Order: sequence, then structure tokens, then C-alpha cells
Amino acid sequence: MERRIGIIGGSGLYEMEGLTDVESKRVETPFGDPSEEVITGTLEGVRLAFLPRHGNGHRILPSQINYRANVFALKLLGVDTIIGLSAVGSMKEEIKPGDLVVPHQFIDQTRGRASTFFGNGIVAHIPFADPVCLSLADLLAESVQAEGVTVHRGGTYICMEGPQFSTRAESNLYRSWGVDVIGMTNLPEAKLAREAEICYSTVALATDYDCWHDTEEDVSVEAILQIMHQNVEAARKVIARTVGQIDTREQCTCREALKFAIVTAPGQIPEKIRADLDPIIGKYLGSSPN
Repeated sequence: MERRIGIIGGSGLYEMEGLTDVESKRVETPFGDPSEEVITGTLEGVRLAFLPRHGNGHRILPSQINYRANVFALKLLGVDTIIGLSAVGSMKEEIKPGDLVVPHQFIDQTRGRASTFFGNGIVAHIPFADPVCLSLADLLAESVQAEGVTVHRGGTYICMEGPQFSTRAESNLYRSWGVDVIGMTNLPEAKLAREAEICYSTVALATDYDCWHDTEEDVSVEAILQIMHQNVEAARKVIARTVGQIDTREQCTCREALKFAIVTAPGQIPEKIRADLDPIIGKYLGSSPN
């Protein structure tokens, strides 16, 4: 089966050697506009769709990203796998700035972000015990290691609201919880991808030690950008190595996350909501008549 891979991250990731048939697509969704037009292209026969999470020029706050529109836009383009790339702070000594982390778990400390496609007359409860696609996470970790970059497999990503960085008290509290990295963007992204039955995993680039470390400088934008610029090429290589192997993996449960999740009786779902959500619920309820 042909795979269509979505990449959510920085705006420069699509400048990859070997990428052909590049075009920009404006995608309309029932949830508004995504962060930016989606850049599509082909890499060694694999269709890719790149979406800059913060928009071109990094102009959208983490709290103001339209996560629903971003994920839904990729779903409309036929994407069935999303790789999220993001900068994070390290909460453990052994995760050094410049290392890459492929977390398996999330803790949600965000506030007020729209985190579901459902509501307004339809209820669904997806399983989310394992919030990333573990087979995709394993493949990404293998790709990072193959590129000679230090990778940490597994662990927990805590997603804070931002845009301010942590206080020292918060940073130490989160460390007491045993988390590995801290960021501002991968939730509700992962939740929405699961609702849309899209495999999702993230590659987190450690740029700093937040503000808990006694002998390292506190996190700053300058330090984050310096590390990020050093690792853009590594991220491109990881993407290129990974996307060609995804179609060799077995079918996973991510693609059937809604099979038993919708609890609203079909006849009670408002027609507009049913039509809006048809790309993700149609296969279970039958396509909307509208």
C-alpha cells in the first residue's frame, strides 16, 4: 500500500536533496486554516507533505497553533503517518544538547487547547495508553542511530503551555516526576493524530537543560536556535532514511483507533458534524449523504 508521510516541524525541512514534484497546497478544513500552506513532494517514490507548525517565519505561538486544522489538512491529503520534529529541553543529565530523543509517552500540562475533533453532538473516546506509534518510533530511533547521532529511545515528553519557559520550581517538579524532555507543541498534536487514525511519532531535539542544571546556562532562544541550525541536516537525513522503510512495517492499531471509540448513536449525530468529520468517521458510519 502506498504511504503518504506528513512531516510537521520547521519550515526548512522540505529543502531536501532529491525531493521532486514540489508544490505548495492551500488546504481548507472545517476547523479553519492550518499554520501554513502544505508543501508536497516526492522522495524516492514516497509522497511527502511538509507543514511548518509555527508558520513560515515562526510567527505562531504554541498556544495559538491550529492543531486541529494542521492534522485534518494532512488527513485530507491522504497522509497516514506523521513524523513530528520539535525542540525540547532536557530534564536528565544524560540527555545532552544536540542529542535526539524518540519519546514513547506524554504528560499534558497544556491549558485550553482544542484537543479533539469531537463534540457538538458526537462523542468518541480513543485509546491513548500508548500515545505514539511504537513501530514508527522504533524505526525513527534506528534511523537516528544509523546517521551517527546520539539517540535516546523511549521516555516521557511533558508538554507545557508556554510561551514562557519554566520557573526553576516547575523544572525541578517535573524532574521529580521522572520526565525526560520538556516542550510546548507535541500535544494536542499526538491526540488529534490518533483520532484521525494517523500513525504518529516525534523526534525531539534536545537544545538545553531547561533551568534545573546547576552548572549549565539557563535555556535561551539564542542557544535553542544555535543547536537547531546545527541539526537541520541531521533531521533531513533521518527523514530521508525513514520514509522509504515505513511501508515495510506491519499494519498497526493506530489506523483503527476509532473502530470502537464512537459512542453516539449514528442517527443522533448532526448532519453537518457528520459531513465535516466524514474523512475520519465515514468508514465506520457510512459517508455523509451531503
